[in-house]
Amino acid sequence: MVPAAAAGMDGAPASAAPAMNSAADAAAQSAGDTVTADGALLPGRRRPGFRKGLPERVEQMNLGAVSAPPPEAFYDKYDGEGPINDLALNVALPDRWRITNALCPQKDPATGKQDKGIYTLYPKLENVCHTIFDPFHHSVIKGDRPLSKAQRPGFLKGDDWFFIASAISDTVVEPRSFPIPVGNQTTTNANEIDTFGRSNSLVLAQTFITSFSLLKGLTAFKPPIIEYRATLATQINYVQVPEKRVLSVLPTGGTHRTDYSFGVQDLFVDYHIGRFDSKRFDFVSIRAGIQEFTADFRGFLFLDNQLGVRIFGNRDNNRVQFNLAAFWRLEKDTNSGLNSIQDTPRRDWVFTANLYRQDFPVVGLTSQVSVTYNMNRERDQIHADVNGFPVRPALLGDLRGREYDVVYLGYAVDGRIGRMNLTAQLYAALGEDRNNFLTSRPAKIAAYFAAAEASYDVDWMRFRLSGLYASGDKNPYDGTEGGFDAIFENPQFAGADTSYWIRQTIPFAGGGRAVSINGRNGILNSLRSSKEEGQSNFTNPGTILLGVGADFDLTPEVRVSTNVNHLWFDNTKVLQVLRNEGSIPKSIGFDTSVSAVWRPNASQNIVFRLSAATLFAGAGFRDLFAQQGRGNRFYSVLANAILAF
Repeated sequence: MVPAAAAGMDGAPASAAPAMNSAADAAAQSAGDTVTADGALLPGRRRPGFRKGLPERVEQMNLGAVSAPPPEAFYDKYDGEGPINDLALNVALPDRWRITNALCPQKDPATGKQDKGIYTLYPKLENVCHTIFDPFHHSVIKGDRPLSKAQRPGFLKGDDWFFIASAISDTVVEPRSFPIPVGNQTTTNANEIDTFGRSNSLVLAQTFITSFSLLKGLTAFKPPIIEYRATLATQINYVQVPEKRVLSVLPTGGTHRTDYSFGVQDLFVDYHIGRFDSKRFDFVSIRAGIQEFTADFRGFLFLDNQLGVRIFGNRDNNRVQFNLAAFWRLEKDTNSGLNSIQDTPRRDWVFTANLYRQDFPVVGLTSQVSVTYNMNRERDQIHADVNGFPVRPALLGDLRGREYDVVYLGYAVDGRIGRMNLTAQLYAALGEDRNNFLTSRPAKIAAYFAAAEASYDVDWMRFRLSGLYASGDKNPYDGTEGGFDAIFENPQFAGADTSYWIRQTIPFAGGGRAVSINGRNGILNSLRSSKEEGQSNFTNPGTILLGVGADFDLTPEVRVSTNVNHLWFDNTKVLQVLRNEGSIPKSIGFDTSVSAVWRPNASQNIVFRLSAATLFAGAGFRDLFAQQGRGNRFYSVLANAILAF
């Protein structure tokens, strides 16, 4: 039996009684002193209904110092249990994003004025008190703070919902010159008897882009749990040319045009599949809807906003990334290039898978392997653009419809080796064309592509060397199409859209109306009716480019870039057949360009760019586009202003 001295008041063993609150209480008990009720409590416990006494008043001895606060200034924060007593304060703190902003003065609903007296006490508080329309400070419409409960629609459950809105104004002024064919039926110049007329033209374009995103989750280490995004674009453009039948298929059409268009560039749902997360914050997500996708580092093969489903993510602490996607291509507006959602999607599908591995084959380089399959089933369709020009099939050869299957096998690297920056891309295009437009028979597709750009940094200067090879078709009648063509190229390479050849479209007059040598914002000589609405064409002369360039960061706000490229056709046999000529030289000419970019306050919210480019025509270009006393030099000027919120 347990001795009474060793038992608690209820007869339980002493080991089951509450432990002493402190060593002082234990010493008091051993000395025979009475243990207080508060002293016998476990840490963190309190006596219900008991009001603690105020601490003793602090006597201030150092004269001139600020007096200590009275005991009444100390309070116990209310913990939610029992009634609020006189010394408890119910403190409602905002979330961690709004702690500082909660001090900002608010407008009086009655007078509409702000009492800014708090700035006298906290002068630096004014630095964080800004309107929600200020893009450079915390704003709920820029996703810096989550939506409060009052701001959230009722169907959004849970916390951590963010709303992101952005707006972009993109203004383009572009005087230019290129070979413009004289119409068969009419011309604006009664004395013009040459194949090509005057070459000067002007493009003005104003595009407004608005984007809205609603997402849930904290994105410091992982993607959002779910995201809804919509991006809408509206464009007004004006074009003026010197000849008729350039802007419209009708001979009665004018030489200038003002056009309006609206497009949906993003409209998707992105869902984060959390069960595949790892301890290193690796993730897997699925995205469905209209979305942007880039098949490689520089946009050589496929860079577009299209309707599709994409599974993507990473592994091994982000050293491995992957994409698995399928796209159903939308029609494009002819004059703006925006997605035309009012038209039925094309019978053209793209399936792609790629895998990235960082620090392979050497530290600093990222490797990518990819497989992309383009399945086109538009053989039985005839499609003309909004200006009346037929684009599918292209006005070449037998004028019969085409369909094809082509697989692109790719390998790419991007990164650096030591102090040298390097980007390289290889592609093999293999497949079958159901109808070769010259033989009217099926043909195999076997074409190849290689491009590389190396650069070296010296302080505030970067020097670049670029090279590109896209195979051309050597024999249009041998049953094999050997000219490389992309799906939808937008290359960031060799000067990008500052370059004359990449920026401008050169019409292929004489061998096919409404067919161009190259495409706007494209580098390949593909003989397509249109990059946006036409089909890939693997019976083309190919492209060779060698270029040098340099970038100079004169200040954090100003960059000047220069570029010189020499271009050739890989093989002109196709051009000879289409133009009924015995020989055509390969040289396209020298493309020289210079551009200046100014970013006030070193910010991407305001960007001004001015560039100028000149094409010094080579023997092959002059042979194709000879003019009476003209045609040796063509120019392109681009003035661009981007304002972003």
